[in-house]
Amino acid sequence: MRHLKDNIAPPGAHAEDLHERVVRQLEAREGTVLAVSGDYPDGHHVPTHRHSRSQLLYALSGVAMVSTPKGRWIVPPEHALWLPANVDHAVDMLGDVGMRSVYMWPDAMEGLPGDIRVVAISELARSLIVEAVALPPPAERDRRAMLVFDLLLHEIPKLPERPLALPFPADRKLAELCRQFVRKPTARTTIDDWALAAGMSRRSFTRAFQRETGLSLSTWRQQACLFAALPRLADGEAVTRVALELGYQSVAAFTTMFKRMLGKPPRVWLARPSAKDIQFVEASHRLSLNAKGEHALLD
Repeated sequence: MRHLKDNIAPPGAHAEDLHERVVRQLEAREGTVLAVSGDYPDGHHVPTHRHSRSQLLYALSGVAMVSTPKGRWIVPPEHALWLPANVDHAVDMLGDVGMRSVYMWPDAMEGLPGDIRVVAISELARSLIVEAVALPPPAERDRRAMLVFDLLLHEIPKLPERPLALPFPADRKLAELCRQFVRKPTARTTIDDWALAAGMSRRSFTRAFQRETGLSLSTWRQQACLFAALPRLADGEAVTRVALELGYQSVAAFTTMFKRMLGKPPRVWLARPSAKDIQFVEASHRLSLNAKGEHALLD
């Protein structure tokens, strides 16, 4: 499958209606595995939807934020989000985003992840995804094309998970504290501050928070601060300013947290592939971009 085209909406049409139409096209397609490319401008919002295939949502460039009823996930460049089938989700683009998605039936292969997760994309997976987008529809695939998709399926379970989820508690009081923190994140708040605000003992609070989110408060706060930092860094703000305004005592402390979460320090992460680099990679893998600039609206 090369592209599901984003046709220009007729006068009066809503983006939601257009997106629903494209999702229906995806649902109607045959084939165990499909690959789709999409390029989105800064600030683009893909409304809440679901699909019956599982999805590997790969950010070739730019940063995407995916929201589900269970929380939020950030997808920086060279990472992907694994979305099991039938999960309601919306996507917001933080900067211009080059997205390449692979859709597959849940039973396409044993061992595929059963939960939502952000994974780092290996060089092999990156090459396979870019190549898969250029391959013909299922009915026209030759043996080589089938091997590309088969190898990609086998590579997905091996992709290392990254702690870029921000799950929200189901408990209303804890969820409100989390929302307040997301609105104004700071590394300086303590467990005792949160426990006092929740009207709980420190021990009861830590147990409840771990039970509700699957994370310790310390890890959750670090990830929330990272969520706040990434869009600002992507917009060109200085690392020092972002670190200090998030309440870190030093740039070194912020850098340590950042590297632990993303595997790279901020300055290395910010040295993302340029548009020319991306075009070269795609051309080298025979990715046929539409001459009119049409692209998939699928997330």
